[in-house]
Amino acid sequence: MKKTLLHITLALLFAGTVSSCNKILEAPSKSALDESVIFSNQDLAEGAVAGIIQSFGETNSYRGRYLVFYGINTDAEVNNSLKNPGDEKSRLSNYNTNVNNTQMNTDNNAWAKFYEGIERANLAIRGLRSYGNIEQRPEMAYILGEILTLRAVVYNDLVKAWGDVPARFEPLSTASIYIERSDRDVIYKQLLADLEEAQNYLPWPNQSAKTSNVEHINKAFAKGLRARLALSAGGYSQRADGVRKSNDPELESKKMYELAKKECLDIINSGAAKLLGFEEVFKTLCQEKGQAGLESLWEIPFSEGRGRVIFDLGVKHTTTDKYTGQNKGGTNGPNPIMFYEYEKEDVRRDVSCVPYEWTGGVQVPTNLGKWYFGKYRYEWMSRVVTSTNDDGLNWMYMRYADVLLMAAEAINELDGPNAAAPYFKMIRERAYPNNPEKVTAYMQQITTSKDVFFHALVNERALEFTGEMLRKGDLIRWNLLGVKLAEAKQKLQQLENRQGKYAALPANIYYKTAADGEKVEIYGLNFGDTDAVGAAAGYTSSKKWTMAASSDQTTFWDALYLRDPNTQQFWPIWQYFLDNSNGKLNNNGFSFQ
Repeated sequence: MKKTLLHITLALLFAGTVSSCNKILEAPSKSALDESVIFSNQDLAEGAVAGIIQSFGETNSYRGRYLVFYGINTDAEVNNSLKNPGDEKSRLSNYNTNVNNTQMNTDNNAWAKFYEGIERANLAIRGLRSYGNIEQRPEMAYILGEILTLRAVVYNDLVKAWGDVPARFEPLSTASIYIERSDRDVIYKQLLADLEEAQNYLPWPNQSAKTSNVEHINKAFAKGLRARLALSAGGYSQRADGVRKSNDPELESKKMYELAKKECLDIINSGAAKLLGFEEVFKTLCQEKGQAGLESLWEIPFSEGRGRVIFDLGVKHTTTDKYTGQNKGGTNGPNPIMFYEYEKEDVRRDVSCVPYEWTGGVQVPTNLGKWYFGKYRYEWMSRVVTSTNDDGLNWMYMRYADVLLMAAEAINELDGPNAAAPYFKMIRERAYPNNPEKVTAYMQQITTSKDVFFHALVNERALEFTGEMLRKGDLIRWNLLGVKLAEAKQKLQQLENRQGKYAALPANIYYKTAADGEKVEIYGLNFGDTDAVGAAAGYTSSKKWTMAASSDQTTFWDALYLRDPNTQQFWPIWQYFLDNSNGKLNNNGFSFQ
């Protein structure tokens, strides 16, 4: 039986898919593939990497499920259809997820595809260790390092979405077909060890032909991912007995901060990455340049015919036009309060939060309850998207700004705010390129104590990463998920009713199409704008700037979360997988419906 499983799974490594364990065992055993041949040959072994990446791009994997549904709703990012709270898509984000959710409860969804990728990685890791001669062949060692890191990426996202999950670090066998959830601490420790090993095999960006492109794994990304995992492992999360930190002494918070600090400083001191202008970061992404050594550390590579980054997360085009052959975008967007969290001088604001969509090739204002992530735009691409179903844009999984802010967070905890300040300041200086005096004054304010600096960093990560789906994981590890969602709920209500800090905002916006015939000019979004000035300024159109609509099933703020977020930090294991686990899997300890 072991030989049968080996032949079948080797075939799956390159072409097939795993939809259930029963189907694996029923598949034909004949195969010409041999592990010793595949993993001693560089070209064939590189095919294993392609097989793992294929699992990322499948319809219901990262492409069409995880990237669009994980990480919302928060104080920074929301599902733009959240006011339909009973919709199955809304239920994936409003902290009321059901075990038989029709978007996920299938045999080929993200859970299945992630474990498919893990199985392919496990086979390749075993094969490379056995036949790759990695001590003498650096090209094979690189492949091993890349696959160890890719497996860590998948496990990172499994744990973020589901908490405790089955730990599979060896290829499937008859004894391991059905296994229980593992404590996430076991997984964290294995991943931290794997990434420490992988670093030894991986060159820095641009240190080799492979690492000249952000679609291949490099040492900087492996170190950055290890830092991200350490901060999560040492932080808070929901467990069966409540929200708490790990009890494992190896994952104690101070140790994890020390690990994160070391890894981040290694990247910073290497000079292997750098900050670009904020808008330039995302124009570079959308133009698909792929050059390593800039801000992007690694991207999930999608071909032109796969991937739905702009399709789901970008600025919406309601009709096809000269920029795109698909009328898509805007499934998710910024929480309406986010625009008003930025200062007007912060260049990140108008890149991150867009108050218009495209119709007939012209920008048209939306409404206060519907914003779009301006980081992903068809109009910034170097090619016209012709597919009606995918845009093919890569997903930027990590960028250098995250490394700087993780460094600032860890160093503040270990050494205090003055030691951490230089890394935070680099982010702030980029955000305010024309206002250095504001940066100086702000840094003086936030370095008065460790606690003040920490809360400034909590806010800065929202301003920097809105639209990149890091916020939910951050809030969970800080034990601030419930707190920040409650604050957001109150702010949304105040914003709609023009109360509190929003009291002086205009009730309307005033707008016109610019002289180029495409862009929209809007007045009434900024603090200090007034209805009196807007009405007299000669704009051709105006509209009430509100979240409310006659078709609403509920208010925006009441739709943000339906149950206590701290008891709903994770998705349930879907019913299909419970039913096919031979009784090994369950959602005990979590109040899923």
